[in-house]
Amino acid sequence: MAPAAPTSHRSRPRLLDAFCCQGGAAMGYHLAGFDVTGVDIAPQPRYPFTFVQADAVDFIREHGADFDFIHASPPCQHDSDCQRIRGNDHPDLIAPTRAALETTGRPCVMENVRGALPKLREPVMLCGGMFALETYRHRYFETGGGFALDQPPHPAHTVPQAKMGRPVPPGHYGQFVGNFSGVPLARKVMGVEWMTREGIRECIPPAYSEWIAAQFLTLEGRTAA
Repeated sequence: MAPAAPTSHRSRPRLLDAFCCQGGAAMGYHLAGFDVTGVDIAPQPRYPFTFVQADAVDFIREHGADFDFIHASPPCQHDSDCQRIRGNDHPDLIAPTRAALETTGRPCVMENVRGALPKLREPVMLCGGMFALETYRHRYFETGGGFALDQPPHPAHTVPQAKMGRPVPPGHYGQFVGNFSGVPLARKVMGVEWMTREGIRECIPPAYSEWIAAQFLTLEGRTAA
């Protein structure tokens, strides 16, 4: 990977999207004006931006300081309710990811699911209800590198939610996890039209990361081109 140009010579801030999967977080940063590079250990042919296939923790350590902001979503399967119910075993990469992020000195967020809360440091929770999305999908964001987020107000869950992995009845919000049906609806609700079922059930909606990006740009006193 070529060295990054100094920030002052670029019109758009650079975002490293670590453990990028199919690019839900990436799209939000892109919409906010970032130049996005994703890294994942698995091939991601649907990733809509620059992609590097590599170990994400190693890549953060080696190249993270070249970026203006880092978003990391270490695999959530270790702490997800669905995977525990199935008895599946997955690596816990939260601590190694945090350690790698700390070596860069860059502002960052690390995202995960509710089951990871005991391991996350003062995370902010985002919910689809905060962004007028027809899904709740709580996700938790630990901040670092001098960057911090204020917890936004959490609207009450007044709309009933479909059961996990089930079709969405009229008048309900979707819960698009597991082997759910209704991929076209999930794509529309979450704003991830390019994704497969596998990508949708793991991603965060781009609205979440677009909001995070806006907080960063405001704190930095800058706007992206």
